[in-house]
Amino acid sequence: MSKHTFEQYAINATVSHVIKKLGFQEPTPIQQQVLPAALRGESLIGQSHTGSGKTHAFLLPMLNKMEENLNQVQYVITAPTRELAIQLYDEVKKAIQLAEKEESWIAKLVIGGTDKQKMMEKLASNPPQIVVGTPGRILDMVKEEALNFGTVKAFVIDEADLMVDLGFMEDVDQILIHTNPEVQIMVFSATIPERLQPFLKKYLDNPTHIQIQDQKPAPESMEHRLIPLRHKHPADIIIEISKTIQPYLAIIFTNGKDQADELAEALLDRGLETGIIHGGLSPRERKRMLKDLQSLRYQYIVATDLAARGIDIQGVSHVINASLPKEEEFYIHRVGRTARAGLQGTAINLYKEEDLPLIEKLEKRGLEFEFYDIRNQEWKKIKAHNVRQTRQPKDTELDKKARQMVRKPKKVKPGYKKKMKRATEKNKRKLKRDSFRKGR
Repeated sequence: MSKHTFEQYAINATVSHVIKKLGFQEPTPIQQQVLPAALRGESLIGQSHTGSGKTHAFLLPMLNKMEENLNQVQYVITAPTRELAIQLYDEVKKAIQLAEKEESWIAKLVIGGTDKQKMMEKLASNPPQIVVGTPGRILDMVKEEALNFGTVKAFVIDEADLMVDLGFMEDVDQILIHTNPEVQIMVFSATIPERLQPFLKKYLDNPTHIQIQDQKPAPESMEHRLIPLRHKHPADIIIEISKTIQPYLAIIFTNGKDQADELAEALLDRGLETGIIHGGLSPRERKRMLKDLQSLRYQYIVATDLAARGIDIQGVSHVINASLPKEEEFYIHRVGRTARAGLQGTAINLYKEEDLPLIEKLEKRGLEFEFYDIRNQEWKKIKAHNVRQTRQPKDTELDKKARQMVRKPKKVKPGYKKKMKRATEKNKRKLKRDSFRKGR
């Protein structure tokens, strides 16, 4: 089997130098497929998990086609959160530095939480070739004419499914109105939700679709435990869990910021000191919370899926899903926050009956779940959902008589059970009628 190398792509000497300085030996699976399509200028949809190398899959082709003498916006990279935008911007700045092009390649970070007027003045005085930022603030700058997107050659939408969830696709739509209709659009997402389809159909004409299925959907050193919710409040079960584990840091995931606020408050009321992080916090609050996490002030932090996408929280030993997500990929992202760098990790999931189809799908992908309850501050294994017997109503005398009246065939044929059931029901109706007539 031939080994893939970066040399096989039409990459110039400057970008080759950057690749060597980054220490990349060979392209990752997503890079192998995105690089040639991106270099050809094709619009594309790339599906892969966090940590697959997608950032450089779109960044390297951009740098390869950079026109350094053209002091206009050539490339735009959008992300749904400030934290993700900052991380992308750091990668861009690092690549520019390694290319030794700090004087001629200009990149600007365009996010909220900063002085709008100062940002407008800086952008006008020194137009960047690469803009990295969040859709809302980028749109502000375009409307104020601080940025001209008529010259944009390629436009990246990163973490598109999270962009949809946070309601930013309308802003992206408005930004693209100000770009050249022939602009190359590259959409990257872990999943392609139904709500993203109208946007894709509107802007991407016959795009290249690249999907990378990870061989290992979750770290091998991770344990996946399931605890039935059984109409209890999640906070009550999490308090019980906290008495049985000693996490270095545990992230407690919820589906949405309102649920996160409610759960964090409930845990604090029950005496568990808990941090919180989600998209509804102000920039100052988020900054302070991340600082508190780094200084190990909290052992527990309640978070939305935002924290599974790019916020670099070190030392997570446990992931607790207070509510399971609706899609498999979101579960993979969440549990991917732990068991990193060869460390052990535990995912503890509170589940309801409606979560069983998701669990079964994840099992088919190779994840192994164990079912537990907590009794007297101890973990107790319980029967798995797929062998659990549902409680059947007790037979009445009428049921027994009706069943005895059914003539059982000598040979069992397909549909035997259904026929027996239908015959039993028929006999029950007959017995009821006979009983009614006798009682008249």
